[in-house]
Amino acid sequence: MSEHAGVDEMECKHLIELVTDYLEGALPADERAELEAHLEECDWCERYIEQTRQVIGAVGRVGDDPDPDAWERALRAFRERHPPA
Repeated sequence: MSEHAGVDEMECKHLIELVTDYLEGALPADERAELEAHLEECDWCERYIEQTRQVIGAVGRVGDDPDPDAWERALRAFRERHPPA
């Protein structure tokens, strides 16, 4: 697998639009299968899904309005685990 080599970047953009539904188990089976097939080919999207999962776990459900202190703690924890390259 590689960053985006050989992978249609439009698929990556589509995955980003579906990430919340995917992580909440709300995608129809056919879209879920298509997304998971893409993840097998794309390291970037696989990392994106994992990082999003970690942020959701730290902050709570996507769409909830966490208090500012919780949000800052979650961002700090995320940045410590995933420093910029």
